Amino acid sequence: MRKAGRGPVVAASSSEPQGPRTYGNWRKPSTAGLMGLGTLGTALLLGGLIFVVFMVMAAGMLAGMVGGAIVGMMLLAVLVKDKHDRNLLSRMTVRIAWWNTRSSKAHLYRSGPLGRTPWGTFQLPGLAAASRLSEHTDSYGRPFALLYVPATGHYTVVIGTEPDGAALVDPEQIDVWVAGWGHWLANLGDEPGIEAASVTVETAPDTGTRLRREVISSIDPEAPEFARAVLEEAVDNYPMGSSIVKAYVAVTFSATSRTGGKRRKPDEMGTELAARIPNLTQQLSATGAGAAHPLTAQELCETIRIAYDPASAVLIDEAHAAGETPELTWPDVGPTAHQTMWDCYIHDGALSMTWSMTSAPRGNVQANILSRLLAPHADIARKRVTLLYRPLDAARAASIVEADLRAAEFRQTSSHKPTARDVMATRAARATAAEEASGAGLVNFGLVVTATVTDPELKAEARAAIDNLSATARLRLRLVHGSQDSAFAGALPLGLVLPKHLKIPAELKEQL
Repeated sequence: MRKAGRGPVVAASSSEPQGPRTYGNWRKPSTAGLMGLGTLGTALLLGGLIFVVFMVMAAGMLAGMVGGAIVGMMLLAVLVKDKHDRNLLSRMTVRIAWWNTRSSKAHLYRSGPLGRTPWGTFQLPGLAAASRLSEHTDSYGRPFALLYVPATGHYTVVIGTEPDGAALVDPEQIDVWVAGWGHWLANLGDEPGIEAASVTVETAPDTGTRLRREVISSIDPEAPEFARAVLEEAVDNYPMGSSIVKAYVAVTFSATSRTGGKRRKPDEMGTELAARIPNLTQQLSATGAGAAHPLTAQELCETIRIAYDPASAVLIDEAHAAGETPELTWPDVGPTAHQTMWDCYIHDGALSMTWSMTSAPRGNVQANILSRLLAPHADIARKRVTLLYRPLDAARAASIVEADLRAAEFRQTSSHKPTARDVMATRAARATAAEEASGAGLVNFGLVVTATVTDPELKAEARAAIDNLSATARLRLRLVHGSQDSAFAGALPLGLVLPKHLKIPAELKEQL
């Protein structure tokens, strides 16, 4: 999906009461074409018709009919789509890829000294297998982790935040935060070397270790026995049903300073980002993200380890409560074993399911549209909602919005009776072009949701919970099939740019 905007502009005060502010005007990328096809699909249609004509001229009517049937089947495979706008050809490709994965046993993973990896470590699987982690210091003297993915040539910095939340906050303040977030995203397009950004909001059950440590350290030895008993009972019972919410912002940079340039090494990239990270964290404070700080290598290792092995969260919290730091290195944060299924992902005693967004909310929405989706849920042990952003620079944004406008106008004028959707799409494309011309930034965005349960028997409940939560957010989510392990990694705060890992470029799919 694409969105242009700089955040809402706060109007001058007026004596008339104003309604709640709404947001919208996001568009799905598309190209001009006939019969609902894109540019490439239309080219295949015209090429197929020319092929049929030559077949009739060269081999007769019967051969032309056979050629026409073949071309018609190919076009049907592209035209027949489901509710998630996926055509038959795409679904067939996924099925074939999944069959190939199972045949080669690539859906199974075993690590550690007794695993299949010859080096005997608990290396991350899949897309993050070749990633490397280093630690540097920014200009404020804060250590920060720098993750390098050689396959795509990307460096990622993960920023930990403490969101203030919207409870007991005036609507005007929320509008200011949303405007600040819009400005932050728009400014990413002007940052040199920016490839992508992601926001991960994770909810998990509270182990109670931090509460116990805080209470025990504050108890007065001479306090009455009754008061001590009340505090101890509160410490024992409070963690039951309580949850913690964590938020991370991952910013991904390109290893090359220009197209065709030489890839920079981690030391060179760390020196450059050391002066840029303080500005990124300061700007986040104006978006309601609270105190923002870059994660250290130890903090990032703990975050990823807990994601793959939820049971380790208790051990890590207990170690911190005892004043100890768990010795974790990047080659040791992966799962001991995993098995990728068609519709789920089994890893280290837990089962996860990941959904991807196929359609943004139609019409306008308010700022709290995702509040229920982000909130903890009783049927889900750990829930991770990740918003994926790919900012576009000003030069590309201008050409893209103009191409979208021409495509929308072509679809509307290609029919004597255009549909209401075509008319609304043209209006939205014109509004986007006008916003971009006035200085707004253009951002491609998506959303991934991961639900993790520790009991496989709760799989159906977790799936039903996500279906209900997506309806409240007016999102259309599709359960990822055949690549649950990759989708799980994409939802982690690793800064993985998923379109860069596709064998078939996403731009080519849009052309169909």
